[in-house]
Amino acid sequence: MRKRTPFAGLVLSALWVHGAAQAPAAPEPAPAGATAESRAPLTQGEAKAMREFRLLDLNGDGKLSRTEVRLFPRLANAFDAADTDGDGYVSYAEVREFAAKYRAERERNRAAREAPAAAPAEPQTRP
Repeated sequence: MRKRTPFAGLVLSALWVHGAAQAPAAPEPAPAGATAESRAPLTQGEAKAMREFRLLDLNGDGKLSRTEVRLFPRLANAFDAADTDGDGYVSYAEVREFAAKYRAERERNRAAREAPAAAPAEPQTRP
């Protein structure tokens, strides 16, 4: 089975590998078209992810195109899964949604692996 990597994590990794400058961790405003839910105060991780998303968004249109991620094969490979509306672009909201689904799947898998180990062993009885 092929290991899946979250698109947001790939964005962060790609920028780190290619030496993107780190900006201060101050929260930034939500991108244009953000929902009221996404306008809630950002965590430090979300602020970092947004900054890095904007660094990859070369033309500043608020979404990532295949062209903008083509230099990062791992990002390009996750593009279709992250592009939930099928418009050929990945918005920041889609990155957040993709990352949330990935985290939930990872937690389910972790819980499934740990469940048998956490269950008490049944006593063995002889007939």
